[in-house]
Amino acid sequence: MSGLLVAGTTSDAGKSVVTTGLCRAAVRRGIRVAPYKAQNMSNNSMVCAAGPDSWAEIGRAQWVQARAAKAEPEAAMNPVLLKPGGDTRSHVVVMGRPGGTVSSQDWESGRAHLAKAAHDAYDDLAGRYDLVIAEGAGSPTEINLRAGDYVNMGLARHAGLPVVVVGDIDRGGLFAALHGTVALLEAADQVLVAGFVANKFRGDLGLLRPGIDELTRLTGRPTYGVLPWHPDLWLDSEDALDLAGRRAVAAAGDVPGEVLRVAVVRLPRISNFTDVDALGLEPDVDVTFAASPGDLDGADLVVLPGTRATLDDLAWLRARGLDRAVVAHARAGKAVLGICGGAQMLGELIEDPDGVEGPAGRLAAGLALVPAQTRFGGDKVLRLPTGHGLGADVSGYEIHHGRFTPDGGTAFPGGVRAGTAVFATMWHGSLESDGFRQAFLGEVAHAVGKERTSSGVVFAARREARLDLLGDLVEEHLDVDALLDLAASGAPAGLPLLPPGSAR
Repeated sequence: MSGLLVAGTTSDAGKSVVTTGLCRAAVRRGIRVAPYKAQNMSNNSMVCAAGPDSWAEIGRAQWVQARAAKAEPEAAMNPVLLKPGGDTRSHVVVMGRPGGTVSSQDWESGRAHLAKAAHDAYDDLAGRYDLVIAEGAGSPTEINLRAGDYVNMGLARHAGLPVVVVGDIDRGGLFAALHGTVALLEAADQVLVAGFVANKFRGDLGLLRPGIDELTRLTGRPTYGVLPWHPDLWLDSEDALDLAGRRAVAAAGDVPGEVLRVAVVRLPRISNFTDVDALGLEPDVDVTFAASPGDLDGADLVVLPGTRATLDDLAWLRARGLDRAVVAHARAGKAVLGICGGAQMLGELIEDPDGVEGPAGRLAAGLALVPAQTRFGGDKVLRLPTGHGLGADVSGYEIHHGRFTPDGGTAFPGGVRAGTAVFATMWHGSLESDGFRQAFLGEVAHAVGKERTSSGVVFAARREARLDLLGDLVEEHLDVDALLDLAASGAPAGLPLLPPGSAR
């Protein structure tokens, strides 16, 4: 039994990338490896099996990491998932099922019971797998939250895990961030931090080497490698930090038909925006994110994505005038696609009598572009549905409290179609079904009078290729053997203690 915690200097430093790459590198060596994240805060999630006719919800990143490890995704890999419902309140998922809410006011007391669930899940995985690669959350040096931490150093202390800290050199300040991460930790935490990894490096490694050598001298800890920045490396994201850069990179150059322009409304509480990743792989599709009515100009398809707060985001849509822009787009005969919360917005009425998303008794008129109504209920629907639509097989996943009930229109997988080009579905991930995606894009092109030829892109193969690329980069640029030895033997004895944290 062995384990390793991959921590980071900040959110989005590269913890998920390193964890995923190490999972792929380890499984290539015949090691039975499981990914793990004690607590994930994300509105991007996935459904996995939890038994016969039973389903669980986990963070999207851990689902992808399980794929990298060639392991079956399960709730123990992400035992606590926090889904932000606002600036100060999060909905809690514990071992794949709804577990109430937690707010900033009761951050410590409201989460105390979650530590046992998280640590029990880690111990369970460690008993069934040869290696567990755990991903931390945020930074391990959130000293204001350390007393209640069970995700970073709290987990490391629980399981005796050695820790490597990842820093993003592309942001600058790498050496200060790595040194400071160790130096602010108390002594009992410092002795578990065994070294570092640099991420997203561009340029001549020789120019970086003196800094790495000096960091080793100052901390007594090695750098296990430097991952380069790579233009083709991207994974299903777990948060919205990189939304501004999620533009289709394949749209430039020769394409098999005319370019289709897709505008995805960037809702404040957007969730499962990985739904549009499959569109971004199409060579003739250009995906951008929109936050104002003018951003929809020239779009062939407008997508209303999922949201963790449908009524609040619908109010935001109206305050921006985006509701009128979406309706005008549809009335011009152009395509609109609503997914989950976005599908609910396209309907006629949304009711939340029990206050699932906020104060009880709220209701609002939708955009009335599809004949359907939504009523929120306390029980969350989790499913992995399959079906047939637009002449092709299609599958997806459902995660929602809102019961979306069509009353008319034309049947569409997971929802309803109104007229020729307005589509609403409660199925996340349906566009990952290749034949269905090609047929759907054909409908979009037809609505705007454009010609389109099927691209033949296979989404699952592209994801697997990305995971293999990441595994290749980790094998080439990180000392994988040393990291696996570290996971097996634990942090070396005698690591230097750095002030000022060493005094605590």
